[in-house]
Amino acid sequence: MDYKVLGAKLRQERLKQDWTQEMLAEKVDVSHAYIGQIERGERSLTLDTLIRLANQLGVTADDLLYDHLERSNEYYINKIRKVVLNRSEKEQQMALDMITLMFSHIDRLSSE
Repeated sequence: MDYKVLGAKLRQERLKQDWTQEMLAEKVDVSHAYIGQIERGERSLTLDTLIRLANQLGVTADDLLYDHLERSNEYYINKIRKVVLNRSEKEQQMALDMITLMFSHIDRLSSE
């Protein structure tokens, strides 16, 4: 796992909240020095600490670990399914048409 990437994401989310390291540290009951070390990628963190940080920052652990997770085809199919699930039949057809057109364009570009 690349702790520098994880730390950078944590820092980015902390700054979105306009919080200092001290403020976040207090909310998750750790030292501000530890938060700084995590953000710089100098320290690893426990799953418990990761979850507490994610909860305080209003993100999921998946959001923070996204670059580290391996995704299967089924994952992406499920994501697409969720996007179109509550849409009308007409909107679903439009989405399918757009995806088909996009891949047709990609295929054309890759064959050139």
